[in-house]
Amino acid sequence: MLLFVPFILVGLFILFSSFFMVKQQTAAIIERFGKFHSIRQSGLHMKIPLVDKVAGRLSLKIQQLDVIIETKTLDDVFVKLKVSVQYKVVTEKVYDAFYKLDYPHDQITSYVFDVVRAEVPKMKLDDVFVKKDDIALAVKAELNDAMMDYGFDIIRTLVTDIDPDAQVKIAMNRINAADREKTAAQYEGDAQRILIVEKAKAEAESKRLQGQGIADQRREIARGLEESVDVLNRVGINSQEASALIVVTQHYDTLQAIGSETNSNLILLPNSPQAGSQMLNDMVASFTASNQIGEAMKNNKKNKE
Repeated sequence: MLLFVPFILVGLFILFSSFFMVKQQTAAIIERFGKFHSIRQSGLHMKIPLVDKVAGRLSLKIQQLDVIIETKTLDDVFVKLKVSVQYKVVTEKVYDAFYKLDYPHDQITSYVFDVVRAEVPKMKLDDVFVKKDDIALAVKAELNDAMMDYGFDIIRTLVTDIDPDAQVKIAMNRINAADREKTAAQYEGDAQRILIVEKAKAEAESKRLQGQGIADQRREIARGLEESVDVLNRVGINSQEASALIVVTQHYDTLQAIGSETNSNLILLPNSPQAGSQMLNDMVASFTASNQIGEAMKNNKKNKE
């Protein structure tokens, strides 16, 4: 019985090695005596032990390859770009994908380098940020033409990162900050200008109203003086004496107002006890002389005519 144990073990090994499983979204390549035999899809499969072997397995899922490229822009700025390539093996071309390319990742990376270093040097740094989708489309078009013959379908390419030199980023931030400060200064200047204009308008309106008030005040004073002269005329005082009397009265009213203000620094000259009568006499004489001159001028005009 013990003599049959090795044969039983060998038989079990051969039996179990005859079956193999292929996972979902995976393709297995079967070779017979080192030559391609068949492609098996997902499920349980059988092969001839010691004759057939699973040469390899390929995933049919969408895969992603990240490629980082350093290149120079049109304005001589070195920049690093991260290009993400999403691809998958075409189910009908598993044979080409397995046998025609030894290192598909290296092949895809080479094409990405070639396209990016041909496109980016034509652009300025700002345009690289704006036209990153154009770069991605150019990479996808080139890869599709090249890799489809090898059984790979390029689903999408994305430029996921653009990283200029550190000094360039600092300079770009400074430029942006200076531009924002310039804009802020312009707004502040406009606000100051509006404030000055509005303040000037307010001052002009204030002076206009002040002048109107002064004019109205003087008009009322003149009307009051006229009424005072009429009242004095009715009691037998002529116009010159009435005017002089009103001026003297205003003089004493002013002195009284000054005396009521304890903190006033105003000094009215002349200010002697005889100043009132002297002022009255001077004003009467002045008004009389003015009337005489006026009458003389009228007479001379009539004589000439």
